[in-house]
Amino acid sequence: MKKSLLLFLMVILNWQGTLVTKTDVYLCNSSGGKKYHYLKNCRGLSNCKAQIIKVSLQKAQTLDKELCGWED
Repeated sequence: MKKSLLLFLMVILNWQGTLVTKTDVYLCNSSGGKKYHYLKNCRGLSNCKAQIIKVSLQKAQTLDKELCGWED
């Protein structure tokens, strides 16, 4: 019984973890943009004068972008 319950909890926790994993983020496509954002309508993107683009989290990190301070 304990093993079954433990296995069930592990499956649920792993499943929930995959739901909250973000794979795509948003960037202001300008030379001065230094942050990435999980939400396209993030307050940190409100001053973006260029196009807001969607990229993978890995790509944003490769470009040395950091998570926006409004979303951490």
